[in-house]
Amino acid sequence: MMTLCNVIAGYYGRNVSPSVSGRIRYGSMIAIVGPNGIGKSTLLKTLAGLLPPISGTLKFGKRGKPRVSYLPQGKTIDYHFPLTVFDVVSMGCWPRINLLKRLNRRQKTVIWRSLEQVKLLDLLNQYIETLSGGQVQRMLFARMLTQQASLILLDEPFQGVDENTCKIMIRSVNLLCRRGCTVIAALHNDELVTEYFPNILSLTHSCSIWNSSVQI
Repeated sequence: MMTLCNVIAGYYGRNVSPSVSGRIRYGSMIAIVGPNGIGKSTLLKTLAGLLPPISGTLKFGKRGKPRVSYLPQGKTIDYHFPLTVFDVVSMGCWPRINLLKRLNRRQKTVIWRSLEQVKLLDLLNQYIETLSGGQVQRMLFARMLTQQASLILLDEPFQGVDENTCKIMIRSVNLLCRRGCTVIAALHNDELVTEYFPNILSLTHSCSIWNSSVQI
């Protein structure tokens, strides 16, 4: 899918992450781990195309640049705005539709399936101000699923959610990988990394190390 050649991520010309090199295959499931401040989130933003690399190159494979879906941490939502769960999840379709047109049957089916996958289909008409923290995270995850991207970038997606929500999202991530999507997640939970992520990118202040199971 992509090759990183001595990529350093950062802001305004200031290095944040160490240099990273390696190849990422379609269908990979990769956890980015490391201490706070090492640049995990900044590297994800660079992979998402939201930030240019400070140095190094990021090259894409023969299929070209993949469609990217990015779920950042620290989401801010105006819970008092009169939006339903369906309204928020349908936003994932916006990049591919004319906003002046109504959703067609196929797009609605994608939304319903995404909601079903995260166990929120019965809440599709519920206003977001009534949701719990775990339900909000599942809703945002469903919105990401509707984007139907081949590269999924997750920044601490399981932080602060209940065990049931965590299991639902992990199952969804596994399903995405079985369908050929690539999932890269910045994580701090060692148990989740060990149990569910076969490939690890460990960032340290002195170097970056690809786990031997990652294609390099």
